[in-house]
Amino acid sequence: MKLTLAAFSFVTASTFTGLAHAGPTDIAKANKCFSCHSLDKKIIGPSYQDIAQKYAGQAGADIKLADRMRKGAVGVWGSAPMPAYPDISDADLKTVVKWVLSQ
Repeated sequence: MKLTLAAFSFVTASTFTGLAHAGPTDIAKANKCFSCHSLDKKIIGPSYQDIAQKYAGQAGADIKLADRMRKGAVGVWGSAPMPAYPDISDADLKTVVKWVLSQ
């Protein structure tokens, strides 16, 4: 029983540690971003590369994108609405926005 509990504790700790250090693509996948976006092709929404190109060099682009991800938007890239993601953590949101803008 002690060995089983120790193994469970190790697996659980490893899992939570992995979640705390998730990379931007892991966060995007977990939040279903890749359902509508891809790195280099339009799906429903624009590609990450197109987003980065549109906002390249714009002051406050990170704040604008974070706001659109948090609250949702429509009409920026056409008529398909960007759903709101109000439950994404501030840290995860910042990580994903920074990654998108770096494409």
